[in-house]
Amino acid sequence: MKLPLAYVARNLWVRRLTTVLTAGGMALVVFVFAAVLMLDAGLRATLVATGSDLNVLFIRKGAQTEVQSGVARDQAALIESLPQVARDAEGRPRVSKEVVVLNSLTKVDTGRRSNVPVRGVTPMGLQLRPHVKVVDGRLFRPGSSEIIVGAAVARQFAGVQVGQSLSFAQRQWTVVGVFDAGRTAFDSEIWGDAEQLAQAFRRFGGYSSVIARLASYDDFDPLQAAVAGDPRLTVEVKRERQFYEDQSRALSNFISYLGVTLSVIFSLGAIIGATITMYSSVATRTGEIGTLRALGFRRRAVLAAFLLEALLLALAGGIVGLVAATFLQAITISTTNFQSFSELAFSFTLTPKIAAISLAFALAMGVAGGFLPAVRASRMKIVDALRAD
Repeated sequence: MKLPLAYVARNLWVRRLTTVLTAGGMALVVFVFAAVLMLDAGLRATLVATGSDLNVLFIRKGAQTEVQSGVARDQAALIESLPQVARDAEGRPRVSKEVVVLNSLTKVDTGRRSNVPVRGVTPMGLQLRPHVKVVDGRLFRPGSSEIIVGAAVARQFAGVQVGQSLSFAQRQWTVVGVFDAGRTAFDSEIWGDAEQLAQAFRRFGGYSSVIARLASYDDFDPLQAAVAGDPRLTVEVKRERQFYEDQSRALSNFISYLGVTLSVIFSLGAIIGATITMYSSVATRTGEIGTLRALGFRRRAVLAAFLLEALLLALAGGIVGLVAATFLQAITISTTNFQSFSELAFSFTLTPKIAAISLAFALAMGVAGGFLPAVRASRMKIVDALRAD
């Protein structure tokens, strides 16, 4: 014979204050736990969404980032001639030879300087990234000292509004537009003409990277084999999406390790709180437990009732914490990417998987906190329980 769910819920309602306090502690832990997962998911989504599976990126062998890389001009010409590279309607290779450097700008909120990637792109490079749209002003003119800034840069840094000028690489660069890259890593960059930036930063020997569009998705493996078999090409090729996913690894690991550590510490406190609450419930309901046993309810029914009570308590806290965490999606985080040492803006991202994991984490705390008190309640002898009352 099982105890009805209404009985379990009524007991939580009778002890409203302790229920609210215990559930509140669990809600805080779930909030922190979900926030960490959302932060990591937002970072990965921002960087992975930056790339395309049809685009490939060539960088120097051993280089971890485009800033560290160097691709000679003759090597870039060889890449353009590879048969796996797509051509446009006029037969031109769909290749963009780009320069990427770091420039220090002042942040609006802190007044401190932080590195921002400056990318020199070509008209073909813009075609390879159709999700990038100019939302204010206009596109820079090829061959000019004009630049456009990403939406995240425009929000967070001083002196980058349309019509203002930036001074770097011994030149004055006029901001003529702001572009939106769909909340990808490009939003944290400044773009200008590739050749002009190469000259300004004295990159006369070559480029930082070469971006190319594959003729078909299945051409990647033959392209890798062709690059590896040509001794003139001291470069490695990656799918653009994979390259940006690799860029998130160091920061993602840091967020995950720190978040798990904090969640474990906080969860221990929440479990102790739940245990104390449930032990208190057992102590104040000794006679009630004896009555239930005298009415014919078995030990496992009492055990299940008290364990279910702890689970309901944890579920309530988990739902409250998860609901609170959903509001974090309106916040944009800006931090330094350990891989590239440049500023990167990304948002908290809540997914169904994160919601399920967070609720499972809350229920696990409920089981951990309620198991021993439930066992104690179920092991009470009928005579002793009635006598204690």
